[in-house]
Amino acid sequence: MRIIDFHTHILPPELVAQREELCQREPWFGRLYARPHARLVPAEELISQMQAAGVAASVAFGFPFQDVGLCRACNDYVLDAARRYPESILPFGVTNPRVREGLTEARRALEAGAIGLGELIADGQGYALDDARTMRPLMDLALQHGAPVLLHVTEPVGHDYAGKGWQGPREAYTLITRHPQNTIVLAHWGGGLLFYERMPEVRQACAHVYYDTAASPLLYEPSLYADALRWAPHKLLFGSDYPLLTQRRCLAAVPVDLPGSSALLGANADRLLGLSPAGGDHHA
Repeated sequence: MRIIDFHTHILPPELVAQREELCQREPWFGRLYARPHARLVPAEELISQMQAAGVAASVAFGFPFQDVGLCRACNDYVLDAARRYPESILPFGVTNPRVREGLTEARRALEAGAIGLGELIADGQGYALDDARTMRPLMDLALQHGAPVLLHVTEPVGHDYAGKGWQGPREAYTLITRHPQNTIVLAHWGGGLLFYERMPEVRQACAHVYYDTAASPLLYEPSLYADALRWAPHKLLFGSDYPLLTQRRCLAAVPVDLPGSSALLGANADRLLGLSPAGGDHHA
């Protein structure tokens, strides 16, 4: 079984070295990484993690900073890592659509080889997913390039944690209905939007929406996988949120004996990204 992790973060070593400064400059980054045990890793550590866990390929991206210059540095690093590890690292580009330079950077990243955009964190970057003025230019650009957009979405109820924000299923659904042709991946089970797809009108509107499982052990009971696999196996993408969690820990929660588990673990990602069975090549 070919396993693809759809949600991993890597940072260039020079930004890892600036951790304390970045925590002060970028409030959302500080929320997540001011704690000494919160890890930041370069590409080589991701590759080592994948080898240990048996993961064939990982969608990788930097951090969605407010500062587009920092996003550019992340994108350059991720694109270079994908050139160095072409079978293993699938590059996405981060940007900040709230500022004018953000659209330019998104276009540059896509033209340079990024196969998608994200992870974008509206809460941390100063906008809302249902703000049409901010999101429409980015979504139109992604559609032109045939590129999926990966968005950080959190559940509106339940326990609090450093990465929990205010952009949830309602805001994501508004965006989806405005851009029905875009391929959209909602991180963290879409903050629960997946379960509203039991409503026929929501399921129809979300025809091109996928959900990654990033950080599941910190959010939900393991039985969530079995529930989702029973009726939406074609919409699920395995994600770890490495290095927040190890890939091995996240894989251990997936019920591999259930029908649809192979789709969740890799086949859906292969299809979404247009990858060949052997990995590597993609098409828009």
